[in-house]
Amino acid sequence: MSSPAAHPSADDLTEARRVLAVEADGLALLAASLGQPFRDAVGLIDGARGRVIVSGMGKSGLVGRKIAATLSSTGTPAYFVHPAEASHGDLGMISPDDVVLCLSNSGETQELADIIGYTRRHHIPVVSITSGGESTLAKASDITLVLPAAPEACPLGLAPTTSTTMQLALGDALAVALMARRGFTAEEFKSFHPGGKLGNRLAYVGDLMHTGDEIPLTEPGERMERVILTMTSGRFGCAGVVDSAGHLLGVITDGDLRRKMGPSLLSLPASEVMTRSPRVTRAGALCAEALYVMNASAITALFVVDDANRPVGILHVHDLLRAGIV
Repeated sequence: MSSPAAHPSADDLTEARRVLAVEADGLALLAASLGQPFRDAVGLIDGARGRVIVSGMGKSGLVGRKIAATLSSTGTPAYFVHPAEASHGDLGMISPDDVVLCLSNSGETQELADIIGYTRRHHIPVVSITSGGESTLAKASDITLVLPAAPEACPLGLAPTTSTTMQLALGDALAVALMARRGFTAEEFKSFHPGGKLGNRLAYVGDLMHTGDEIPLTEPGERMERVILTMTSGRFGCAGVVDSAGHLLGVITDGDLRRKMGPSLLSLPASEVMTRSPRVTRAGALCAEALYVMNASAITALFVVDDANRPVGILHVHDLLRAGIV
């Protein structure tokens, strides 16, 4: 089957840039339009004892699924209910403790009627996202977030493009505002994303570090001929120098050996070769943070210390590679 001939005046990049510019203008209008209703919506959702029930039809429904997923992954339990399925039993998923978030560009989506009616009978609060500020949906909602008038990026002005982009961005704004209000942390984010590369990057140093006899340690008075044996047996290319109380005084790396290379190197004490005040990390730090320190300092291993600066482990960049952190 032959492909249709290209429009003689069409330019793909020009058209793509036009679309992005139109949608960017829509987002700028949206940002400028936000006011007290947005604050009210965040406060209402934050105070709810139940979940956020998101609903919408067609393209708005697809956007709603993404908003529900974003809310759930950032500490606000949310669930998408298809309006057609709601009319056939799924209304039972909505409880009086929930907040319903309805999306409809026109605000006249017929399929939302049963959900709206159900929320009004059971006094369940409704937040709507719509371009129709005087629409049926807006009038039936407790809080309405009105999308500003902006042209669709579709050259015919028909396909939902700018409007759905604004819906999606407004959903992100709600989720992030709720995160900020609640002080949602990276550790909490990790608990919702344990799998995949993102989950790996949010693993803790304590999960990957080597401990016990694997930690290459020596004393400040130890001669370098023995220190080098410790460095070689440890497979980390370094050795930590600790005092009699176990506090980390310094670190000896391959780079320190090269800088001190000479006939007397093997007879020198560790204290004369070590780098003092080395970069360290904590067992409770995120592996991504440890990786940043390694990259910034151009080193391949970090000693893990406790509150008294005593080594409790060691982490090598190869550990991060194997775990998929890098």
